[in-house]
Amino acid sequence: MKNRRRTPLAGGVLYGLYQRRLRRELEGAELPHHVAMIVDGNRRWAKLRMLETAAHGHRAGAAKISEFLTWCDDLGIRVVTLYLLSADNLGNRASDELTELFGIIGDVADELSRQRDWRVQHVGSTDDLPPSLRESLSRAQTSTADRGGLHVNLAVGYGGRREIADAMRSIVREHDAAGGTLDALAEVLTPELIAQHLYTGGQPDPDLVIRTSGEQRLSDFMLWQSAHSEFYFVEAFYPDLREVDFLRAVRDFALRHRRYGS
Repeated sequence: MKNRRRTPLAGGVLYGLYQRRLRRELEGAELPHHVAMIVDGNRRWAKLRMLETAAHGHRAGAAKISEFLTWCDDLGIRVVTLYLLSADNLGNRASDELTELFGIIGDVADELSRQRDWRVQHVGSTDDLPPSLRESLSRAQTSTADRGGLHVNLAVGYGGRREIADAMRSIVREHDAAGGTLDALAEVLTPELIAQHLYTGGQPDPDLVIRTSGEQRLSDFMLWQSAHSEFYFVEAFYPDLREVDFLRAVRDFALRHRRYGS
């Protein structure tokens, strides 16, 4: 009995010491300006705990979002992109799960719009989203547009290949409206122009992409923007993500030498 009472306390003390040590190691280090997070493992988290529906896992993941963003903000990171719902999810998930998820994401957008001086932006297509979620995302984006704090991108209804296709369509339409010819378009079409027409146009590309749940793939996330990103994979499901997991990812980034092809 005596040992069982001591173990949680000792574990908590050691965790706190390790957390402070990680923070000290990051003092003066080169930190990522933009962190992108593939939020993964919510459904498996719920299944492992034998909960009735995937919505329990999605709610647990949603409860982690503000905490995670606070870690980023306190560390001085300026842009965070959260991959919450992919375009593929919209076609492959059960309708009842999607209905629950739409409401959860809408609540997240509303909550984040009231946090600190964060600026919220939706990145993705609204074509297949229900009106209520569109309104929540639009309201959060509009109400925070003038803020200068942490820039939070909510990737909802997002697909990297579709984003590039949408960027190309936007360029072609804009060029055609200006009376340009096809030959002229070929002359001005550059990677820089395409980047300006992405959902994240005007933002820096992610320096660090983190994925939870142990999966090691991009899943159609920021295919263009992550060309030179560093990647870090965490075994924990997203609801179980700890600050030390995040700090270790940032420390790993700080220790890498980014060559950019050199």
